[in-house]
Amino acid sequence: MTLLGIIASSKLTVAPTVDIAVAHPTSPFITAYPWSAGFGTKYANPATLPPAIGYGAAFRSTTELAVSHASSPFVSVYAWGSSGFGTKYADPATLPTDLARKVEWQGTSDIANVSDSSPFVDAYAWSSGFGSKYANPATLPAGGGKDVAFNGSSDVAVGQASSPRVQAYPWSGSGFGTKYANPATLPAGEGSGVAFAGGSFIAVASNNSPRIQVYPWSSGFGTKYADPATLPSGTGRKVAFQGTSQIAVVHDNTPFITAYPWSSGFGTKYADPATLPTGDARGLDFLSTTELAVAGEGSPFINVYAWSGSGFGLKYANPATLPAADAQGVAWKPL
Repeated sequence: MTLLGIIASSKLTVAPTVDIAVAHPTSPFITAYPWSAGFGTKYANPATLPPAIGYGAAFRSTTELAVSHASSPFVSVYAWGSSGFGTKYADPATLPTDLARKVEWQGTSDIANVSDSSPFVDAYAWSSGFGSKYANPATLPAGGGKDVAFNGSSDVAVGQASSPRVQAYPWSGSGFGTKYANPATLPAGEGSGVAFAGGSFIAVASNNSPRIQVYPWSSGFGTKYADPATLPSGTGRKVAFQGTSQIAVVHDNTPFITAYPWSSGFGTKYADPATLPTGDARGLDFLSTTELAVAGEGSPFINVYAWSGSGFGLKYANPATLPAADAQGVAWKPL
């Protein structure tokens, strides 16, 4: 093979760069690492730290990292590159009104956060920085925002502390549309976590039994699916789909994470991981079909497991430099 052929062939096998970020309540409030079948050396902290407890993290493609936190400006966004954190972007002109529990991107063009005070959800246009704040939804969430999730560019859902526990809206370039009708069977407790799957399903994690509820989704809530045969053992905190074929919820009480196959209904619960998280779990995120990250209380604060169609594989070694305290949220940089 010629030298050019070798170079061309080698390009085909270069793996994409993957990173993982963890939000936590002690300075520096956000910690990030490169990932290559295990944790790399922690990236240097951002030059401008978030000012208080980090609750959530979310990557915008490969170029920005957003952090939701407890003090003004409540949401901080950093440029992101191969060396980690870049310069913090200017704050939005209209700030959220209270501590931000969760932040999420809609593709690459919008960003939203949920907070404890009215209007409970704030959304902004994004183009190399915060644009104008979108008008609040005509029907506000009914109480403190706990989680926010986008269904591609079509819909946005807010998990909240008060009944109806979850509310969803059409989403467009103009922002929030008219609220969809509430589900006929409401979540059993506060909507601590919410997630869409492939435009076909929406899941809610809550503090009361059954602690995880899933509905069909087609421009609105369908009839709630039957509960899983084996329920999570404690308060549901966050929920995530892996594609449309698996679902996991993190919760209080051992085993702290519970996962199921999914096919228009819950399958038999996967076996618990051989090495459990060490405390109540607060966040989770799938890296495609190969890894599952769990953030929570108790050192090492972040646990990553190999993941497959059979569920949990072995736990990866802990990072050499751990997050500074109980982790509240975790996010993978998209592949």
